[in-house]
Amino acid sequence: MSVVRGVDRVLFGGDYNPEQWPEHVWHDDARLMAIAGVNTVTLGVFSWSSIEPREGEYDFGWLDRVIDLMHAHGIGVVLATPTASPPPWFTKAHPEALNRTADGVQLVHGSRDVYDPSADAYREAARRVATALGERYGRHEAVVAWHVHNEYGSVSYGPATDRRFREWLRARYGDLGRLNEAWWSAFWSQRYAEWDEILAPQATQYLPNPTQMLDFRRFSAEVLLECYREQAEILRALSPDVPLTTNFMLPTWLHFDHWDFGAEVDFVSIDHYSDSPGVEGAAHAAFGADQARSFARGRPWLLMEQGANVTQVPGRMLVKEPGEVIRTSLQHVARGSDGALFFQWRAPLAGAEVFHSSMVPHSGPDSRAFREMTELGRVLGRLTDVVAPPEGSDARVVTPRVAIAWEPDSWWALESASLPSDHFSLLASVRRAHRELWFAGVSADLVRLDDDPAALDAYDLLLVPSQLLATDEQAAGLDAWVRRGGHAVVWCFSGTVDADLHVRPGGYSGAFAETLGIRVEEPHPLPKGVAIAIEGGGRAHDWTEHVELRGASVVTRYAEGVLSGEPAITENRRGDGVATYVSAELDDATFTRVVTSALAAAGVRAEAPGAGGGVEVVRRHAGSGVVVAAINHTAETRTVTLRGTPIDLEGGADGADGADGPVVDGPVDLAPGAFVFLHEAPSPS
Repeated sequence: MSVVRGVDRVLFGGDYNPEQWPEHVWHDDARLMAIAGVNTVTLGVFSWSSIEPREGEYDFGWLDRVIDLMHAHGIGVVLATPTASPPPWFTKAHPEALNRTADGVQLVHGSRDVYDPSADAYREAARRVATALGERYGRHEAVVAWHVHNEYGSVSYGPATDRRFREWLRARYGDLGRLNEAWWSAFWSQRYAEWDEILAPQATQYLPNPTQMLDFRRFSAEVLLECYREQAEILRALSPDVPLTTNFMLPTWLHFDHWDFGAEVDFVSIDHYSDSPGVEGAAHAAFGADQARSFARGRPWLLMEQGANVTQVPGRMLVKEPGEVIRTSLQHVARGSDGALFFQWRAPLAGAEVFHSSMVPHSGPDSRAFREMTELGRVLGRLTDVVAPPEGSDARVVTPRVAIAWEPDSWWALESASLPSDHFSLLASVRRAHRELWFAGVSADLVRLDDDPAALDAYDLLLVPSQLLATDEQAAGLDAWVRRGGHAVVWCFSGTVDADLHVRPGGYSGAFAETLGIRVEEPHPLPKGVAIAIEGGGRAHDWTEHVELRGASVVTRYAEGVLSGEPAITENRRGDGVATYVSAELDDATFTRVVTSALAAAGVRAEAPGAGGGVEVVRRHAGSGVVVAAINHTAETRTVTLRGTPIDLEGGADGADGADGPVVDGPVDLAPGAFVFLHEAPSPS
């Protein structure tokens, strides 16, 4: 079965905004949806003022008619609570619930997301509209899932936030003594004597307290989770058989902890907009899909939003190449998504997102964009059995042998602390590692280092990109996994501070020092634009370190500068495993060599001969067995070696036409932009 109630097909459709259109357009939309093979729409995301035009007065007539129309055409409704965009009457009645910036500027109504998630009035109004929707539609057979809110991410300041922040701090620390210790508040005379002296970290004279900043990010994440929980509790009571989700905006937003949210929803859903065209865009899409699958932790997930016909880059909306949107959608399905949905169905005639991509563009259905949507609907209709869950309740949909450490606290720490260099970005470091694996033809999960041992033991290689903050539990988890035979690669500056952002005494990278068999005596940041040579022809830029060996051996050394002759990359045999340390930011070629060497040492090969370099091969476990997807994102014909029965993707959207192709066992030529899905045959014994 699929992620939503009563639908056992790959989901296809997107956000639908009928309140923006006259009613005769709805019927034309339903007709076009049938042509395209749409089976799912999301309603009500930003419809608060249409649902509740005045406080306590509801207009459900239009929504009743739209839901009934969709149901009559066999289209499931993912019904949203509209709480991401309060209406003007709310902000006029409750100006104290408007969000405020860190500079103390109170925002006014005029856009979406104008609310303070800590404000009592907002929380009460959100609960009220969620209750009204749950009471009216909670048992409507057309509603296949609840979409709570939209892209949680509002962070605010002001009196309501200060009050809740103090409550959160009391629960975390218990007493002011522990808080003052954690915040190192003797520094710059910041010691607090009363709880009401504490404010959220707004604009101040000079550098703010880094641990206070980190705690505020943790608190803000928890506030957003509280907002979700309040609505979820209401909807579960009124609609117990309908699954709940909320859409994560990936991969650049970290306003909340995706792991924590993933544990609360019935299925993870993401919005992912590739930030590059061509092959780099495909690598970015794979990164978003692997994030979503990882946050789901073995449970279902769904691509809730993507761009239909344009890719947004700074200052431009680039038209997607022919076939690109189909390939991107299939990437997500291959990597575990139970569907491919879009924002949005029909392009609006006006408004702030008038030129945002859409399934039905301004030029209408007689357009390349809509014809590609119809083609995608047909292809997805042929992949129905892919969404059947694999046998076994704990079976993973995709089973990579490589994982990348992903810790929200470490991301927040890198943004909160005053560091010796402004170079570090956890997102950029994680994405670089993932991109390298993707171009090597290797799939990857993202993990937390303090996951239970059984979860980490599923992997042979673990990459830890510049994780500044590491707890004792995370360090112990990594060490135990290496001792059991794992191969780890840890990048520079990792493990330098603890959970309170206190530097671990005795040397940098202290949390992982014993595992790595090294001591980092001193960091040596490089000026911007400066690079130094490393033995073997490589170069280091932005960051280097003075490393002492404490049991590790040297892989390569710095070849010039004050660190000439000192270790640049080390390796430590520990128990049955190996831990590699990379003390510098490396040029691309050297970075590739490090990852390639680690893959070889861990015995990890590409998913298929010929995979990599823009040719993607992924194995998805389903009820019918293993389905292999091979997608050529390049402009050249490429050859991959596959074994199995190709799934016929040329039949009708109902899956009734055509038959699977003949068994292949060997090289398969993929033309530029081509793809193939196969039921994998068992390897010969």
